[in-house]
Amino acid sequence: MEVFRAADRVAVPWRNGGGLTREVAVSPVGAGMADFDWRVSMADVAADGLFSLFPGVDRVLTVLQGELLLSFEGGASVTLDAGALPYPFAGDVPCHGAVRGGVVTDLNVMVRRGRFRCAVRRVPPGPVRVVGAPWLFVALEAGEVACAGESWRLEKFDALLGHGSDGADAATTCAGLEIVLSGGG
Repeated sequence: MEVFRAADRVAVPWRNGGGLTREVAVSPVGAGMADFDWRVSMADVAADGLFSLFPGVDRVLTVLQGELLLSFEGGASVTLDAGALPYPFAGDVPCHGAVRGGVVTDLNVMVRRGRFRCAVRRVPPGPVRVVGAPWLFVALEAGEVACAGESWRLEKFDALLGHGSDGADAATTCAGLEIVLSGGG
């Protein structure tokens, strides 16, 4: 297991000035926007604007704070807030985000279509079944995660990444987001 501390993340300003992104984890390690297999990041969205297009990439967006209206080419739209389910969409479909009532904090999972798939779900404190690898848990509050005979103290927005068969069961004392990344199309 590998811990990625929120306090260690570097904020990268968006080219359009509308927000900041902090990378949580990427595969392969050190990959850039053009060559990742999967990428997990958090963003602070401060202004309305178009999402960057990512041809051949599937995304899952989870709003952690605030409210964000997503409007897609073709007329579909959805409003996401901190209580909404993680929302999947194609990264190659034009999308506009409108901030409602202040800065939005979100978690964005991107997977290269045909190489990886992902499932993102909110989990309450308690047992979590680790179903394959890579497996990522992002703490939504401070707490403990125990897995495979070890335990880790996580602060809000810290992440724990499991590789291979690090353990089949985990237990948490904090709510979080579970991200399961599986290979193949």
